[in-house]
Amino acid sequence: MKYTHVKSATVAAAVLGFALAFAPTSASATTATATFAVSTTVTNTCTISAAALAFSAYTGTVDQAQTTLTVKCTNNGDYTVALNGGATTGGTVTTRLMANGTYTLGYSLYTSNTYGTVWGDGTGSTVTQSGVGTGANQTLTVYGQIPANETAISGTYTDTITATITY
Repeated sequence: MKYTHVKSATVAAAVLGFALAFAPTSASATTATATFAVSTTVTNTCTISAAALAFSAYTGTVDQAQTTLTVKCTNNGDYTVALNGGATTGGTVTTRLMANGTYTLGYSLYTSNTYGTVWGDGTGSTVTQSGVGTGANQTLTVYGQIPANETAISGTYTDTITATITY
């Protein structure tokens, strides 16, 4: 018996040709589609941070200082920032107090460097600061003033203000 050696590439081509000859054919492919909804809700969110307000050494003359609040709210989201009366007993949103033990030193916080409008919680003669968010940090300046002729003993006076953002 005599065998003929056939190259494997030739055999593969013959098998492929045979398979294609008997494969079902289609004139055109059929497709189907589906749609689905995509949605989200964007809610207004805000954050607020504050830097310390540090007056210089008080000598009995008017002393002024300023600090900043940083607000970040959703783009086009409304917000309002209020400042409380501080942590020292007897302080109010119109006349805040720093304390050194039982001794106090009065001061006020304002919306501008003209020191005419007290920044508080919107009660009495105080106002709040409002704005519209941009999605980026926004800076609000707080202006502080200790009036002249406050009587105080030497020492360090402190208070803590809470800034509240409503959105």
